[in-house]
Amino acid sequence: MLKALFSQGMAEWGTASLVFVSGAMAGRLIATGMNDVQAAGALAAVLGAITAAVAVRVWPAPAPVKVRSDRDDRRL
Repeated sequence: MLKALFSQGMAEWGTASLVFVSGAMAGRLIATGMNDVQAAGALAAVLGAITAAVAVRVWPAPAPVKVRSDRDDRRL
């Protein structure tokens, strides 16, 4: 069950929703009247969410490891 929860697809959807929600909240709150420092903080949060989404998509997959055992050397 946890394997599906922590899969690559769920990470991509989760970070995409994080970008959407943080962008929507920042835009709404900036439009209702934030000061400049608060707006800069909101934009930094949106840029952080975008950075996380990009990192999830471009992070290299682990290389497959070929496991050798004593059975590999036996002849049938």
